[in-house]
Amino acid sequence: MTEQHEFDKDYWERHWQQTHAGGPGAMSTSPAHPYLARETSGLSPGSALDAGCGAGAEAIWLASHGWQVTAVDIAPVALARAAERAAESGVSERVRWVAADLTTWAPETPFDLVTTHYAHPAMPQLAFYDRIAGWVAPGGTLLIVGHLHTSEAPASGHGHGHGPGHHPPDEASVTLADITAGLDGSTWEIVTAEEHRRTVPGREAPLYDVVVRATRRQ
Repeated sequence: MTEQHEFDKDYWERHWQQTHAGGPGAMSTSPAHPYLARETSGLSPGSALDAGCGAGAEAIWLASHGWQVTAVDIAPVALARAAERAAESGVSERVRWVAADLTTWAPETPFDLVTTHYAHPAMPQLAFYDRIAGWVAPGGTLLIVGHLHTSEAPASGHGHGHGPGHHPPDEASVTLADITAGLDGSTWEIVTAEEHRRTVPGREAPLYDVVVRATRRQ
């Protein structure tokens, strides 16, 4: 029987403290997702939101490439590590770290880029994507990198993409068709809609990813 997860603050605090405290392949030391550079290479840096930023790899990458980043996560222990990494990278002034629950938090202004990488809040995954999509400014970009729901990757444990040998639970994975179906063509132009299988050093099982980039119409 597949274990169910609440993905609340207590869950994520335990996750960061126990599962990814350090060592090879740990999320606290992992690099930014490989899709980020590819999907943002043609964009002019502006304001960006990293929704569910974890240890800050993507937020730091964006800041180092000229973006002014708001990075939000529910787990203070993850944000503390993220702030350390930002200081080590010399980009602290370009990132604002926010400890908040993305199911209730909302920004005061929209962003030129809203991105999320493997984030799982305490709400249905597709509803989460719909929620953060509403924070994209006209002409801005939505970039979603999620766990692909596939029969080849049965759920086990509570892997978050970088731990050894774990797959994400069913409630944290989605299909490409489900994401794109939620982006109304009158509002969004879908630029990238892809499924990927990749391997990560130090990880036994491959990762199955879904990548969607869309531009909000003016």
